[in-house]
Amino acid sequence: MAILSLQNVSKEYVTDGQSVKALSNISLEVSGGEFVALVGRSGCGKSTLLNLAGAMDFPTSGKVELEGECTKDLDDAGLTRLRRNKVGFIFQSFQLLHTLKVSENVELPLLLAGRSDGESIVRNRLAALELSGLEDRYAHQLSGGQMQRVAIARALVNSPKILLADEPTGNLDTATGNIILQLLRKLTTETQTATIMATHSVEAAAIADAVVRLRDGKIEEIIRH
Repeated sequence: MAILSLQNVSKEYVTDGQSVKALSNISLEVSGGEFVALVGRSGCGKSTLLNLAGAMDFPTSGKVELEGECTKDLDDAGLTRLRRNKVGFIFQSFQLLHTLKVSENVELPLLLAGRSDGESIVRNRLAALELSGLEDRYAHQLSGGQMQRVAIARALVNSPKILLADEPTGNLDTATGNIILQLLRKLTTETQTATIMATHSVEAAAIADAVVRLRDGKIEEIIRH
């Protein structure tokens, strides 16, 4: 069974009394260990698709299922549980809390989940991302690549089923961005997470198992490597 399934999904917004269709009849499945890149011009629907996949928004029509759970059918408690336990987010701007140390940033999702076994998990996640020794530093003491690796560690600390990355290399130089992409590729395979990355970069998309090209809210083509 696919971890993520979008079935004839459409999403419309109303702006100034006008209906705008952000996505139109999208069908897509992503399995564990699969790395999918979403590409297309700004406004093509990449971020909307990520928000639907992470249950941060809901389709106007069609179904979004995570491990067989339809996001529209869940109440607030169910949505909180799903996002907390099954979804990891990585952002272009890192979204680290600058008042917290590296280890505290990574452990935060575990604390919010009420878990008390975070120390060893955090240590293992940081080691996997070559961040051992930086546990007590603050974000302003890190390079951009280090901050993004901390953000990845935080996204993976709860062992999510799906990892959603929105332009994860957008604020990084080419060499650092390539390192981040290789780490994402490696971790996707090792953890059997379903990874979906929105990107403008052809080079970044080339690392994926499949490239989904969006145009005007529709899937124009899917290229599998």
